[in-house]
Amino acid sequence: MNKFEKDVQDKANDIVPSVVGFVASFGFFALIFVIANIVDVATH
Repeated sequence: MNKFEKDVQDKANDIVPSVVGFVASFGFFALIFVIANIVDVATH
């Protein structure tokens, strides 16, 4: 065991940041998809 394993700075769970990252990236691509569909419908 090295010194970094003994002295942990952040003991928080990583689930919350990973969920936030997933939702943010999914929301970004969903927004691009919606905008693309609106442009597609508007141009026909």
